[in-house]
Amino acid sequence: MTGSEETPSFRLAYVPGVTPAKWVRIWNERLPDIPLTLHQVPPAEVSDMLRAGDADAGFVRLPVDRTFFSAIPLYSETTVVVVPKDHVITAAEEVTVADLADEVLFHPLDDVLDWDAPPGEPAFERPATTEDAVELVAAGVGLLVVPQSLARLYHRRDLTYRPLTDAPESTVALSWPEEATTDLVEDLIGIVRGRTVNSTRGRQPAQASPASQDKPKRVQKPAAAKAASAGRTAGARTTGAKSAKSAKTAKPAKRGKPRRRS
Repeated sequence: MTGSEETPSFRLAYVPGVTPAKWVRIWNERLPDIPLTLHQVPPAEVSDMLRAGDADAGFVRLPVDRTFFSAIPLYSETTVVVVPKDHVITAAEEVTVADLADEVLFHPLDDVLDWDAPPGEPAFERPATTEDAVELVAAGVGLLVVPQSLARLYHRRDLTYRPLTDAPESTVALSWPEEATTDLVEDLIGIVRGRTVNSTRGRQPAQASPASQDKPKRVQKPAAAKAASAGRTAGARTTGAKSAKSAKTAKPAKRGKPRRRS
C-alpha cells in the first residue's frame, strides 16, 4: 500500500438515547480491519451530517426525508412522563395524556416526539434541549414527556418517570443517503438485521466461472435409495444361499417296491 492510500474506515452517527454498543461489537468481530468511529449528534443535526458526507450512516429517530435517505426501522420506544419523585403521578403505574391536562409540560426545541398538539399547559418558555428541560423538572416547575431512553440517559436521583400509554412513540432507525449504499453500509445492514456472517443477502453473489457452468452436475444417488438397493441385494444373496443349501441337504424320495405278478 502506498502512502497516498487511506485505510478504509466507517463513520457512524447516533442520536442521544441510542446505544449502539451491541452492533459495534459485532462489527469489530466481523470487520476487525475496518475501524468504526462513533459520533453522537443532536437529533436536529444528524440529517445535515449525513447529507454532507461527514458520516456514512446513522442511528436516527424517524421521520427522515425518504426522497434522499434510506431507512430501516429497528424499534419503537415507550414514551414516559418525567416527574419529581414526590409528585402525585407516581402513585399510578401508568398514566394517559388526559391525566396531564392540568400539568405544566415542557416542550424542548429538540423534542423528538411527533405531537399534533403537546398535552398539558404550555410552559413559560421552551428549553433549548431535553437535558435543560430535565433540570427544570427537577426544580419543580413542570413535567416532561420523552422516550424512555432519554429519561434514563438524563436520570437524576430526585426524578422518576411513568409510562404514558396514549402518547406518540419514537422509532429508531438505521439511515443513510440512498445514493451512498456502499458495501460497508450493506455490512452494517446485515449486522443490525441479525444476519449471520455467511449470509449473502444484501451483496451480489459471486458469479460462477464459465468452466464450472459448462461442467455437468454429478447426480448423486439418494441415501435412502442406496440403502434400499443394498437391502435388496443382500436379501437376494441370502435367498440364493438358502436355496443352494436346501438342494444339497434334501433327501432323495423313496421308491416303492415293484409288485409281483401272479
